[in-house]
Amino acid sequence: MAAEPSLVFTDVNERQGAFTRRVFLMGGVVAFGMFALTGRLVHLQILQGSKFQKLSAANQFNFRLVPPPRGNIFDRNGKLIAGNRPSFRVMIETNEIKNIDDTLDQVSYILPQTLTSRRRILRDINQNQRSVPTIIASDLSWEDFSKVSLYANDIPGVVADRDEMRAYYYGGAFSHVVGYVAKISQKDMDKEKGGPEGEFNLLHHPSFRIGKSGIEKAFDRDLRGTAGGKKVEVDARGRVVAEDGVGSIAPVPGKDIVLTLDADIQQRAIDVFGQESGSAVMMDIETGEVLCMTSSPGFDPNLFVSGISNDAYKLLHDYDHNPLLDKALTATYPPGSTFKTLVGLAALENGFDPKTTHTCNGVFPYGNRVFHCDDRHGTLDLHGAIVTSCDVYFYQCALAVGPDKIAAVARKFGLGQIFDIGIDGQKAGVVPDQAWKKAYFEKRQPNNTRWWPGETPSMGIGQGYTNVNALQNCVAVARLANGRKAVMPRLIKSIGGKPYKDTEFEDLPVDPAHIAFVRAAMADVTSAPGGTAARSGKLDLGPILMAGKTGTAQAHTYAAGGSRATLHLGWEKRDHAWFVAFAPADAPKYAMSVIVQHGGWGSSSAVPKAREIMRMALLKDPEIQKRIVAVNPADLVDKPISDGPDPDSAPESDPGAAPPPPDIIDNGV
Repeated sequence: MAAEPSLVFTDVNERQGAFTRRVFLMGGVVAFGMFALTGRLVHLQILQGSKFQKLSAANQFNFRLVPPPRGNIFDRNGKLIAGNRPSFRVMIETNEIKNIDDTLDQVSYILPQTLTSRRRILRDINQNQRSVPTIIASDLSWEDFSKVSLYANDIPGVVADRDEMRAYYYGGAFSHVVGYVAKISQKDMDKEKGGPEGEFNLLHHPSFRIGKSGIEKAFDRDLRGTAGGKKVEVDARGRVVAEDGVGSIAPVPGKDIVLTLDADIQQRAIDVFGQESGSAVMMDIETGEVLCMTSSPGFDPNLFVSGISNDAYKLLHDYDHNPLLDKALTATYPPGSTFKTLVGLAALENGFDPKTTHTCNGVFPYGNRVFHCDDRHGTLDLHGAIVTSCDVYFYQCALAVGPDKIAAVARKFGLGQIFDIGIDGQKAGVVPDQAWKKAYFEKRQPNNTRWWPGETPSMGIGQGYTNVNALQNCVAVARLANGRKAVMPRLIKSIGGKPYKDTEFEDLPVDPAHIAFVRAAMADVTSAPGGTAARSGKLDLGPILMAGKTGTAQAHTYAAGGSRATLHLGWEKRDHAWFVAFAPADAPKYAMSVIVQHGGWGSSSAVPKAREIMRMALLKDPEIQKRIVAVNPADLVDKPISDGPDPDSAPESDPGAAPPPPDIIDNGV
């Protein structure tokens, strides 16, 4: 049966009502949206308008860190020792590069030298923050810089600009005392954590260098300065499109440091040493100012500024003359016969009669062994023993006084001390006595804590356990020359224009008459017949004379009964040559010590060098110049100095004494 069609009727009013409801609903939603949008716009434009205006400016403008110029280092006369010079460099901004290898390949076509440093560049890129540029090449020639500048715009992320680089104008003359700067290491970075944010950001700058040794390290904070900021306008990709000088902040340069050193005297010391190994230290005996403190051979600190190659560093490290070792402060040596001045002074301080005589026949039997002397001096008193440097006399003098009393006087004159001169690296050396030996050997060799009688004669001639550095020996002779005050060395004259630690010296607790006795004997060392420096220690400056004491310090064990001459041996087996001096002898003003490592005889190796350095200091002094009158200028010309044997050579080590422990003696080899 077919279905019947059905008809559906709708009410027109009902449809109209549904439509009206929908219109009102949609209209309400739109109205609410417009109201919310209007409110949000009001909130953003009016209530937070200033905030977003600043954010917009921050997107448009940026601050680039500007490292401050490092402070200069001058000598006492204003001569520039370390400063800054213009330098051209090429950097790569990794946040603008898609493929670093492709970019480096393009740069290598312009600068072929970057091929050899590619591994270093990639390492630096990985270590640096992505926003920090990485240096590809520095200290470029003008020709290379021009080529890079021409093509830099065609290589994304490559920037060529001008920078400042640390420069050391005297090469190796000040390499140890002034030190050098180099790129900051991760170890340095860890030490700097926790400091001001601006300081920490400066450490990441590609041109920043930190002090690694000497003055550069000790006063790095003063020399560093305060970073500034350069306001630049950037595009959406962060590229600089313009500079805004109004909003930039100028960096504050580091403080300048003035040293007490004299560049002329320092350079003269380096010249007279040539390729020989050793050190020279000179002081003003009244102020304590250090005029010269060299370590030879030195190294060129400019090599470390940009980064020294492994091969170059290995050459410095492996060279047997050890240019990286500071022989003025770090290396210590037996003082040899220079120590006899203090042994004699200790004897006088403890009631020893200077007229006491001993006869030297070249040997001194004591206990189960025989000690030797390099000459047969005959019968001598204390004055004559100092002048001729008789070992036999001082063996017996030391036995009469004892090690404890000798050590006490030696310490009064600065031996065994570390001085506050502003830089580190000093070793105290050893001034032995019975308490020292017991404390040192108690854990190492419990059966060898006693001071054996056979150890005292060796101490009397500056051998055995006794070890000093060149600065200490200079301080000792400076105090002898002063005679009243315990002079302390000073290396820094001023920082940022302000005087640095100008302190009063304590009185020297020694009888002035005893000091005068030793000084008179030292004067005869260079002027009296038989004096160990009589042939090589004359200044040829008219009435100006030099007083001193030679020394030859044993560097190896002599064969029993054999010769103690060592110049025919290999360099490392030769004795060390010493000379300590002050001048003028009649009115002392300057004191110095010279050590020539493995130099052989003190009189033939150390004295001529000390003579030339002392002449330079005296000829520069206006007051001394006035005394050099009625002197033929031809007499002031350097004259060849004849070499001769030195009677200071030490005897072989006492077999009754334990050998000096290797960790308390550093001969700088």
